[in-house]
Parts: sequence; C-alpha cells; structure tokens
Amino acid sequence: MADHLPSGLLEACVVVGASGDKLKDVYQSLQQGNSTTDLLILDPEVLQVHVPPFVTKENADESGVPRTFSRVQCRRSFIKKKERLVVAPSGPGGAGSSEGATVTEDVSVPKDIDLMALPQLCFPGRGGLQVTNEPKEERFHFLVFTDVFGNQTHGVVVQCCRPFQEGSVFYQNGHWSSTRTTKLYTAFAICVISKHPYYNALKDCLSCLLVQLRTCRLSEERVKEFAAKLSLVPIPPPGQLHVVFNLRPLMIVLPSREDKEHPAVDLDLHLPFLCFRSKQILQIITGILMEQRVVFFSADWARLTLVAECFMFYIHPLHWQHPYVPILSAQMLDFIMAPTAFLMGCHLNHFEEVAAETDDLILINIDDGTVSSSCSETVDLPDVPFVSAECFTKRRKGLQLQYDLEVCHQGAGTDVNEMRMLRRQWQQNLNWEIQKVTLELIVNMFRDVSGHLNYEHRVFNSEEFLKTRELADLPFYRKVLETHIFHSFLKDRLNRKMDAFTRMEVNTRSETQKMKAMTDNPRRPTMQEMARKYSSNPEIRLNKRLGMSLPNLGEERHLNLLRQTSLKKTIIPESAFKIPPKPVKIFKLTEFPPPMVHHHVQNYYGELIILLGKAISCVPPEDSTLLARYFYLRGFMNTLCSKRLDALSDFQNLYKTDIEIFPTDLVKALVDSLQKDEFSQVDRWPELKRLIFKVKTDNEMVLVQADDHVKKFQLPKTHMLQEDFVKRIQESGIVKDVATIHRLFEALTVGQHNPIDPEVFYTFCFQGNRSRLTQRCSVCSTPSGRRRRWRPRMFTCQLRSWSTWTTTSVSTSCPAPSKPTREWEVKISFAPFLLLRIPSLKIKCSLRKEVFEANLKSACDLWNLMVREMWAGRTMADDHKDPQYMQQALTNVLLMDAVVGCLQTQKAIFAASKLAYFDRVKHEAVPVMVPKTTLETLKHKINPSLDLPAPQTVHVLLYTPGQLSYSEADGDGNPKLWCALSGGRVVVFDAASWSMQQNCVQVGSSQLNCMLGLDQDQVWIGSQDSIIYIIDTRSMSCNKQLTEHRHEVMDFALEESDKMRQTYSCSADGTVILWDLSTLKVKKQFQLTCDRLMSIQLFNGTLWCCARDGIVELRKNGTPHRKMTLPEDLRSMSTEFSSLILFLERGQLWTSCSDSDELCLWHCKDLTKPFLRVRLQNCTGVNCMIKVKNQIWVGCSGPSPDQCRMSGKIYIVDTESHSVEKELMAHTDSVQALCSAEGRYVLSGSACQDGKIAIWKVE
Repeated sequence: MADHLPSGLLEACVVVGASGDKLKDVYQSLQQGNSTTDLLILDPEVLQVHVPPFVTKENADESGVPRTFSRVQCRRSFIKKKERLVVAPSGPGGAGSSEGATVTEDVSVPKDIDLMALPQLCFPGRGGLQVTNEPKEERFHFLVFTDVFGNQTHGVVVQCCRPFQEGSVFYQNGHWSSTRTTKLYTAFAICVISKHPYYNALKDCLSCLLVQLRTCRLSEERVKEFAAKLSLVPIPPPGQLHVVFNLRPLMIVLPSREDKEHPAVDLDLHLPFLCFRSKQILQIITGILMEQRVVFFSADWARLTLVAECFMFYIHPLHWQHPYVPILSAQMLDFIMAPTAFLMGCHLNHFEEVAAETDDLILINIDDGTVSSSCSETVDLPDVPFVSAECFTKRRKGLQLQYDLEVCHQGAGTDVNEMRMLRRQWQQNLNWEIQKVTLELIVNMFRDVSGHLNYEHRVFNSEEFLKTRELADLPFYRKVLETHIFHSFLKDRLNRKMDAFTRMEVNTRSETQKMKAMTDNPRRPTMQEMARKYSSNPEIRLNKRLGMSLPNLGEERHLNLLRQTSLKKTIIPESAFKIPPKPVKIFKLTEFPPPMVHHHVQNYYGELIILLGKAISCVPPEDSTLLARYFYLRGFMNTLCSKRLDALSDFQNLYKTDIEIFPTDLVKALVDSLQKDEFSQVDRWPELKRLIFKVKTDNEMVLVQADDHVKKFQLPKTHMLQEDFVKRIQESGIVKDVATIHRLFEALTVGQHNPIDPEVFYTFCFQGNRSRLTQRCSVCSTPSGRRRRWRPRMFTCQLRSWSTWTTTSVSTSCPAPSKPTREWEVKISFAPFLLLRIPSLKIKCSLRKEVFEANLKSACDLWNLMVREMWAGRTMADDHKDPQYMQQALTNVLLMDAVVGCLQTQKAIFAASKLAYFDRVKHEAVPVMVPKTTLETLKHKINPSLDLPAPQTVHVLLYTPGQLSYSEADGDGNPKLWCALSGGRVVVFDAASWSMQQNCVQVGSSQLNCMLGLDQDQVWIGSQDSIIYIIDTRSMSCNKQLTEHRHEVMDFALEESDKMRQTYSCSADGTVILWDLSTLKVKKQFQLTCDRLMSIQLFNGTLWCCARDGIVELRKNGTPHRKMTLPEDLRSMSTEFSSLILFLERGQLWTSCSDSDELCLWHCKDLTKPFLRVRLQNCTGVNCMIKVKNQIWVGCSGPSPDQCRMSGKIYIVDTESHSVEKELMAHTDSVQALCSAEGRYVLSGSACQDGKIAIWKVE
C-alpha cells in the first residue's frame, strides 16, 4: 500500500561533497608544496542519502532499546554503493591514522532520482568543487528532474563552505578533530528533493538547517533528523487550505494547488516581468508554444530554474512536452546538440560557446533581458496575434510589481514571521493577478478552437480554423497548430475538460458570442461575416437584431451587438479581472517530536488527527469545500496510523463534500489491505459497507481504454457509401445534422444512391463550396426601366445582405393582427437586352411596390432555388418561433451552391433541389400549419442538441431564478434553464437571453430522472445509476455525490419552513430518504411497498407518493395513511399512473395515466373513486403535468394533423371550470418534460424526434 500513499514533502535528502580520501590527499599535497589552492578542483560525490520512511514499527531491537532510524525503504530503484572511511582516533602525534577500514553500505533512492548526475547539478559550474583559503557565502539554486514519462521531481540545493584539516572530515563519524591551526575550506551541498515544486518552502527549510549548522558541527544524524522532520509534513490537497509548520526559527507555509491539474505555485511569478519587457516575454512564450530549441542564460544559477518555471506557468493549461533541463552543468553542454525541441539553461559564461556551436537556437539572456537567436541578434519568430499581444501589454501595465511601493506607508516590523507573512500575502495576490493575465493571453489566442472541433469523431478542422484568423496572425497559428503542446491541448478540449481555460472562456463570452452559439453552426462563418469579407462598404455591414430571446419575450428589443469575425473584438471585459483570489485557510501542524522513534511519530500523527477533528467540528456544514480538505488530511493521517476503517470513513465523506479530491488508488489499496476483524466491523457502518462494495465492483469491471486521440480532417481515398459519407462530412465540419447529410448524399448522387467518388468529395469540399457566391451578374434593372451596370459581386453582396436580414430578423413575438404579413414572390422571367432575352430573377415583396430584378444568365435557376429556400425557412422560423429553421435554410442554400459548383452537369440544378427541404415542406400536399392558438402562446424555441449530430430527448427541465446578490467573484447571477439529455448530459441556458451557457456538464453516464435547485448554488440531479449528483452552479462542476439509494432516483420534494429546510428523495424500489441539507446526512429513511415509485410531493406535513399501481399518503414517520388505486375501468387496461398534482387549496388531487386520454380528479377526503374526469381530445397518453397559477399544463403525445406520425401536445386545463382552455402543438414528438419559469412562462421539452424546448407565455 505504500506505493499508493500520497508523498509527503520530502522525497529524498542528499549531501554532496568531496570524499575523505580526496581531502586527505589535497591536504598532504599542499603540505608538500606540490600545488596551490587556486588549482585544486575536486569531483563532487554523493556522501549521504536520506529517504523516508525513517521509522517503522519494527525499528526496536529485541532488547527493547529503540533505534533512531531505519534503513528500510519504501521505494527501491537501484543500489549505489557508498563507501565510508572509518578513521582511527588521532595518535599522540596529532595525525590521524591513514589506514582505515572501508565499509560498504547500501543506499536506496527513489526511482526518479539519478544519483550519477546529481553531483554535477549540485556543483554545475565549470570550477566544480574547489578548495579555498577563505570561506564563500552560501548560495541556493533549484533543480528539475524529468523522467521518460514526463513526471517531474524538484530539488532545492544550498552550497556551503566548511573548514577541513588533515585527518578530519566533517562527515566522518559525526566528529571533528584536528591538530592543525591552518584552515582550508571546501564546499559541500545539501539537496532536498520533493515531488512538488515547493521552491520557496524548501529554501526556507534549508535556511533553518543552516542556522543550526552555523552553531554546531555538521553530522549525518543531524541531516537525517532534518530530513525525517520534513518527511512528516503532509502535502495539502488541492483547494484553499494551506499547511504551516514550525521548523525554528521560521514558520514554513506549503500553499495548496488550485486544482488537481495545476501545480502548486510557490515561487515569485513576477520575476520575468522584472527581467524582460512585454515584447520579449511574448517572444519567449511564442518560442515555447512553437516548440523551438530554447536556452536560458544567467550568471546566477538560481534565476535559470525560477524564470523557466515561471514561463511554464504562463502557458498553462498548455504543457511543455519535450526535454526540460533548466540547469546544465559545464559537463552537460553536449545536450545542446540534441536535434529535438528542448528548453535548457546554461551559465552566462557559455553564451558565446553555445551560440557558435548550434544553429536555430533561441538564446534568452535573463540578466540583460534580451532575446536573440544563434544566427543573429534578432529572433525570426511570428508575432503573437496583435490583439492578444496588445491586451497582454495593457494588463501588464496595471500590475504592481514592487513590494516596497506597497509597504512604504507601513512601519518597521519586529517580528520576522509576521513580516514574512505580509510579504507572502502580497506575493500570493500578485501571483493570482499574473496568472489571470497570462491565462487571458492563452484564452485570447485559442478561444475559437472549440468551434472547430468535432467531438463525436474527435477531429479538429485546422483549415477551417485558419480561415477565421486575421492574415497577419496566420504564420503564428500555422506553426503552433503543428506542435505536440497544441495536440495535448486539443485532447483536453475534446475531452470537455473543465479547467481554468474553459472556465475563463465560458465566463467571459460576449453577448454576441452567446447568441451566435445559440443560432449559428459554429463551424461556418455567418452571413454578416461573409458580407463583410466580400465588401468594404460599411453600409453592407449589417447590425440587425439577432433575435428576441430576452427575459420579457413579449416585448421586441433590438440587440445592436457588435459583429465580430476575429479576436479583435473579443477582449475579456475588465470585470473579469476584478475577481479577488479565494480566501485561504491555514492548518498548522503540531511541533515535531524530538526523538525520531516510532511511538513518538505515532503520537504526532495522533495529535494531528485530534487537531483535524477539532477543525472539522468548527467548520460550518455549508463550507463543504473546507470540510473536504480536513477530511482528506485526516484520512491520510489515519492511513499512516494503520487506522484503515477510520481512513475509509474520512474518504467516504468526500462524496458529500468534494469528490474531486477523492484518492481512488489509495482507497482501493486500503480496501485490499483490510483484515478479517476489520471486515467484521464494517457491518456497523452502512456507508462504509457501500463504499467497499463499490470499490470491489469497480475492480471487477473491465477497464475500457479511453479514446484520447486527435485526428485532423483528411480526404477519403476510396468510394463512400452513405454511412461513411455521413462520418466524413461531420469530420469536415461542413454540417453535423444527419438528416441534412442524407439529403446531401442524395443530391451528390443525383438520387441514385451510388457510392460517392473521392474526387467528387474533394471537389465539393474545396472547390464547389461557396464558389458560386462570387457569381458575376451583368445587369440589374429597376421597375422604372433604368438600367445600371453592376460591379462584380455587387448583386451577390446585396442578396447576401438580404439573406442575412432574413436570418437575423426572426421575431419571437407573434405579429399583431393589424400588422400586415410580409409575403414574397420569386419567379424566373426573361429581360430584353438588345436582341436577346436574358433569364432574370424577379423578387417582389407584398409590402413594397418595387420589383427587384436581376439578370443572372445561367445562374438564374440556382438563385431561384436558393431564394425560395431561404424565404421558406424564414417563414417557418416565424411560424414556429424557431430561429434554427432559418439557420438550417441558410445551410441548405450553401450546400446547394456547393453541389452545383461540384457537379457542373445538366442535372446539377435537379440535384440541388434535393436540398430544398423547407421549400418542399411549404408546398407539399398537406403543409404543416401552426394553429393560431399555438402561435399566440408560443414565444420562442431553443435547441439543446445544437452541438450534437442528432436531436436527443429532453428528459428533465429545471428553471433556477437569478440572484441579485451574486458578486463578480461568484460568476453569472442570471436565471438559468437546466436541461437533462440522454447519457447524463446536462445543458445549461442563460434564461436572460436563452443562449447556451454550458453545452455539456457530464453527470455520470446514465439517464437523468429528476432535478431540484437548492440554496442558490446547488442543483441536485437524480440518476438511473442510483446516485444523486450535486452540481455547484458557480463552478458548473459536479463535485458531490449521495450514494445511499440502491435503485434509480426518481424524484425530490423540498420542505421549507422558518425553522428548517430538508429534502426528500425517492427511488424506484420504494425507498424514501430525508436529507439534512447542511450536512448531507440521512435523517430518516423508510421503505414503501409499491410497484415502481414514480414521484413524491409534500403538502401540510404529509408525503404523497405516486407509484405505477397506486398513490399513497404517508405520514412523516413513514407509516401509510391512505392509499388510492387505479379506477376500476382502467385496471383492465395496460395502463398505470404517470403523475399527480396536489391542489389541496381546493381539496383536489389530479392524476394522469400513461396510456389514457383522461385526467382524473379526486376529493382529498374521498380517495375511493374520482369525482370528475377531463377528457383530452386526440391524446394517446400523459407523460407529465405541472400546476401554474390556476391552470394545469399537461404534456402528452398524440397523432400529428396528417395522422402519419406522433407529435407532442400540451393541454391547458382550467382548475375552476375543469375544462381544456387550449390545445398547443409545437413539438413533432411527445412532450417529456415541463417546468415553470416564475409563473410567467412554461417550458416544454420533447422526445428525440424533435428534441427542442418550447417557451410558452402564461396568461
């Protein structure tokens, strides 16, 4: 189990210096006058290696005398033989015996540390380890070790000088002895190695050790005791809990990581800002992103690693994928000749040598703040995109980089730890600001990448992405897109990783981007962008409204949003940078035990467990994030004390506090190591029993390797049938919708359904697509007979502007009766020109007298098809209040143009007509007409499956109101609409604009059955996998789970009063659980005997449970009070209860059945039979019901008007007259979910044949 334990602060402590034999030879040589100290350079060697664990339970001798340290190691890689010179005591003459026994001892070291190279890195200078007549000052520098798998280990080295004489070596037997008065000095180094980049903390620890070494002799036991203390320090889990310990005379702070993917920040991130100007910083970042061969230079070894590490933080979440050696010793300069990309650091003395040896190096002089290449004094690298660089420069100017300016108004401090704390707080705030600035730089560079990803086939369409970039930025992107760094970044995007990049990108989207995400295919430029691309006329740059998707959908409002084609207008607003860092909590460790013996160490762990228990009891239950960190630390300490059940209990609590930090491997190891007596105790801990069962079940499951590859779009090389053609088109990013691709396949095969030739596919993708949008036209004539000659593309731009207007002016409000309806007439005619009759296209609007005529020659038939299709899409968009129809029509038009340009045959127009879907629907024999009642009530439609290849069923809808109390640090306080799709996918809309805010919050992988909004920052979701998932609405992450149910969770009921708030949940097996919302603990649990419990409702202290075979009223103690069953006439039918509504103000209970067209009304005092039934005409079954004001909204399925397919219907029933007021038809599949938005609107979601959400006005 030791391999699964999280490592402590210390991984190893190594002492490097000159061996005793060499020092003795040096002294004798100097005494004989054979050399001088100026020429004495010694090879450093490893003298001591100290690796945890230092004490174990088996340390004590049989005699009962405890041994101080143990040589038993938890990690073994290779054995290095260490020879210790045992020198006999000095004789009367004062000279030590030159004859001594050589003892060979095994020194085991961690597998990631190479002791062969460590001495050179501890003394990296060309001078190596020198013998001097005078002592030198102590110096620190920092190391990074990287193994072949990319795992990094970090080291901090301090070089010290100590005197030596003949016969005495500072490490020999732990004693000093000398008979000489002349002193010589030699250097030695102490290197502390850790798995975590705690540079400042480890430097402070070594500084504390040096304080002791200045007043006493250095001995192996003293270094070992120092290392043993550091091994007792636990690493804080990711979050906002820092660990503090006292090493005397300093208090050492270990900052925690921001999240699991982000390393701890324990260095001064502003160091490069002090060394370089903004231009040079951007050049260095560019060189790193383009995977160049980069070499840092400085006369100070410490600067090399610190500055290089800062740049690694600057490019986060991108990660350097190549050799990374921030410090090269003089003996390692040959590494510079490596042919691959690398990032290395050398002493400034080697600058000319390195520059002369190798070409194509990026040389960075930290001391002078210059960036050059090995070929010239300038760097031949593309510039960072202009707007990104401009924004970065602006942000940098706002940083306060000088601490003295910050504290110039304060008095002199007398407490060194207090002064260090103030300095640390300032540095943490500055690091937070710098991380925001650099993250904004990365977000501005790659914000639009996600719009060119195909998640289903894991394809990135780089060519389409490059087409959306500014011309001046193309060299930068062309190089970066080919790198391993960017490839890894794409993997994270395709995996929908919710990291810092994603959070900033989502939270800083402009209103234009939100609306664009709602209506546009993200892989294709909008018509506004195309119009701007083809014309420089500012009048053609449209600024019409995008749609009427605002909170009050009854009022028309214009969104005069700034159109944008590039990053130029997507700069993150200033408000995003006013977010302060999250408050930090401190956990202080107890004093280290003086003797390093087993029972003292166990007592130390026991004291920490008691302290953590007290801290847990003091944290309010609402602060679950902090509780999770305390539980994690206590579980770690219990593991070290071999209290396995207590440790598992602490880790089990992470499910209810923050599952993001759950140590899966450690928990598995704990379960596997449980003894028989411990298993017998598990039965008393139900939650622990479930955890152990889950771990064992997961171990038995066959692990499926996750698909994390990234493909670039490639043209096919063989003929394609329809299935392969669908995949290729989706990969290309032209269109995602499967039905549209099927029509495209039929068009390209001219209705023959033959395999498509690769050459045809190539022509369609790269030659035909949009080529004919640049068609020239000869003459346009006006009704007055005047003729004007048009420049090339002028008519195209006007038609494009007209089509854009039809796209963006789709109203979501029903036109007033007095307002005339706009009708368009499009037909082909012939215009006389000299002695010829030229085919022309006439477009007439019913609201205008003028007739627009265009002489298009051979393109007339194509434009006739395109204009008709666009207007048919516009008409359907208006009728159905769904802007997606217009967007789909525009896609059809572009595909028509591409098909005609691809085929170039007489049948091209006939083939293109296969794509005129909306025009065909409009003129079919039985056109789909939207009833007037539906038009008056329907306000808008949105598509939660926008980014998916096919619509998905909307299983659950939840509306959460906005919060005025939200601060900028909390995120968006707008109301939200939560939509549960298939496969555990949750889509979130901003209900203030109905734009998609989160396109995928993954909640397990099973179907979701119910949702409940709680406490303004939580959404509970019940799943078929029996788990209740809790989503944090601020971070949009699912970090809590409740696992007490054994079957699928079906419904929630919230009980609120002045004294308490608690929630009931139910599962299909009849289990009802009452939850304490503050602690997430089970307050009560009872079992109901029924056939599949469907839903629960709470009223006046009683719980009403709806099952398939009946409805039961339960008292709060879980005992049944009353029960009602299906009416007698329905029992003979294969039907069951589907939902119920309590209307106890009128003493009524409304029920519905899944295969019945009736609603049954029951008296609450008489549940024997319904007193009234409401017939729903043309209804085949009720799926859901909700009560809104004095109305019952019923979601059903029923036949469509043409009786050919099922459609979704909504019936509005008046509770007073018990009659159907309205019958609404707006879905082409059954209505599966209903929810109310503040009593003003009702939202309905349909099954997968439609998959859309309709927004209805409540009267």
